[in-house]
Amino acid sequence: MKLRGAISGFGQVAALGHLRGWRTISGVEIVAIHEPVAARRQEAMRLMPNARVYDDLGLMLGGERLDFVDIASPPAYHAHAAQMALEAGAHVLTEKPLCLSVDDLDRLAALARAKDRVLFCVHNWKHAPAYRVAHELVTSGELGALRYVGMYRLRTEQAGGAQWRLDAQVGGGGIVIDHGWHIFYLMHWLMGGHAPETISARFETPANRGPAGAVEEVADLTLSFARGRFGYSHLSWRAPSRRTSAILYGDRATFEIEGDRALLTPCSGAPRNIEASDAPDDSYHSAWFRRLAETFVRAMAGGRDSAEAIENAAEARTALLLTIAATRSAVSGGLPVRIGP
Repeated sequence: MKLRGAISGFGQVAALGHLRGWRTISGVEIVAIHEPVAARRQEAMRLMPNARVYDDLGLMLGGERLDFVDIASPPAYHAHAAQMALEAGAHVLTEKPLCLSVDDLDRLAALARAKDRVLFCVHNWKHAPAYRVAHELVTSGELGALRYVGMYRLRTEQAGGAQWRLDAQVGGGGIVIDHGWHIFYLMHWLMGGHAPETISARFETPANRGPAGAVEEVADLTLSFARGRFGYSHLSWRAPSRRTSAILYGDRATFEIEGDRALLTPCSGAPRNIEASDAPDDSYHSAWFRRLAETFVRAMAGGRDSAEAIENAAEARTALLLTIAATRSAVSGGLPVRIGP
């Protein structure tokens, strides 16, 4: 019997990323869509003529027998939609950020426990081939004791040109919410599941951008981990060109990622290219989402105490704490902020 799912929020990331990914997974059927914007509801009906399309989330949850809800709406709506879905007895998969406050996270986690349901965040960059290779090199010991992780995301504008990302009341923040959340869970994962001890942040925030106040468009983030390890990230919506790169090094080797190209350089020996290419895709990464969705399906089968659910919850909490602490640091002029447990 197929799992019955629904998508709440049918913007570009849902239509071009999530839906395409779900359609490649056997044993899952998307039976309903919730979308308050009429033009996007029409797009949902065009792409999914056999699905029921709702303009009200409560009506969808009351009218459908759902195993899970995939929330792909803007960040400000995630917590409320997740709460409604959990209360209706569905497992929940939520686009990043999972929510915007620790109070919301604690409330949702408690509700998921009470309902015995899985609450999961879309950490899809873990399923990019280059980062899968990076993780394998770290866990196998080929890099040696990991000392540094640097990640760089250069963009010429906010993701997809979505203007709501410049509205602090809808997007929940700027580039740190958009790209920083990815950086934070990737570093947590690559550092062996260990959260950083401190973060220092500096933002560049233009004046008079966005209907509800300006959000940061450039961020420099420095993270310190136990045993003298460090992470660094530069994020920009103002770069002259698009670039995605990373560098990791330990005491045995350096691993560099540039787009879908990867290079491993041992302390002794010649550098060698590492295969890390992926199937042709677009910026919505439906292939990565498919792998993430398969992990979520395993978590639903294993329950909220499954290894997949526990790992994802730890990453999401770390990412949220770092997002909040980065803003505090930036307000203070870049002073380090300690991360709580």
